[in-house]
Amino acid sequence: MLRNSFKGAATAAPFFPTLLDQMPNAILVFEAQSQQLVYVNPAAESALDLSRKSLEGQSVHALFGDNSALSDMIAEVRAGHVSAQRQEMVLHSLPSSIHQESTPAHVVIAALEDPELIMMEWFPIDQQLRSERDERVTQQVEANKQLMRNLAHEIKNPLGGIRGAAQLLEFELPEKGLREYTQVIIKESDRLQTLVDRLLAPHRKAHVIEAFNVHEALERVRSLVLAEFPKGLKIIRNYDTSLPDILGDREQLIQAVLNIVHNAAQALSDEIKAGVAQIELNTRVARSVTIAKHRYKLAMDLHVIDNGPGIPKEIIERIFFPLVSGREGGSGLGLTLAQTFVQQHRGFIACDSRPGRTDFHIQIPYRSQEKAS
Repeated sequence: MLRNSFKGAATAAPFFPTLLDQMPNAILVFEAQSQQLVYVNPAAESALDLSRKSLEGQSVHALFGDNSALSDMIAEVRAGHVSAQRQEMVLHSLPSSIHQESTPAHVVIAALEDPELIMMEWFPIDQQLRSERDERVTQQVEANKQLMRNLAHEIKNPLGGIRGAAQLLEFELPEKGLREYTQVIIKESDRLQTLVDRLLAPHRKAHVIEAFNVHEALERVRSLVLAEFPKGLKIIRNYDTSLPDILGDREQLIQAVLNIVHNAAQALSDEIKAGVAQIELNTRVARSVTIAKHRYKLAMDLHVIDNGPGIPKEIIERIFFPLVSGREGGSGLGLTLAQTFVQQHRGFIACDSRPGRTDFHIQIPYRSQEKAS
């Protein structure tokens, strides 16, 4: 299809498509009039997470939605006013899908030798933004940890008193059947005590370092959430089964993802009632990533995406702070703990949210046993 479509450009340079295949930036070539894609290079396939076969024939506007800045650039080049246009913008791909991506990018629209064809090239500009964000998040996390330590100290002593009182009460109960209730108090006190111990040791390494399959951990999260929300909620698996085992604390990762997915399910209450609630668990391998100014060859890339109402704008910058919650009655601790667990594994967590789509993005680097221990 490509070589037949590339009329003048392809015949003038037979290896033109091959050269574009080797380009590191995402490139699309489309017809000027219909604006339908006739060529997609591998970098664009990777960026859009779709195959060339499924992309060719789609229109640029169907792919990126209602983007007036992009439309103006194409119109200028198509009219011949300029040979190329460059601009920084946010590209929203696949507007009809739950897997919609928002990518701050530097976009180039250029005319080709064949006047019937136009080329679009883009590359993400989020590396510097991510570095700045990571630095801000690190400072915020340190403040969060100090607050959480103070809070944990305030909780620890009365918690021990509650447990002790429940044990004494159990010995005094006339009926053994009533001990079921005191056991609930004792077990929940023990669970909270474990949580408090972790909050009091924020610099501690992951507890149990082992290699484990991340998808088995995600399946456990999925089963727990669906057990609580059996009707009206669909949890979509979008797994890359070629992911290698990750080295870390399996229970910590399960708890971090469970906090996020459970929060999403609670935010989807209206969608669950309507039977249209969706949460997608998406895994991929990320290559050559920089996290907190450290470069890693490979990382586990996890997205938790829901089609809920989105996070209120007034708290989106503070959602990882302790005691900040967008839900009435929420503790505001779930995302703070998720952030702590992820960062203990040298990873990062971020959130992009707007009405109809909230995306929590987690990256955890693959490390050797020596580096992880």
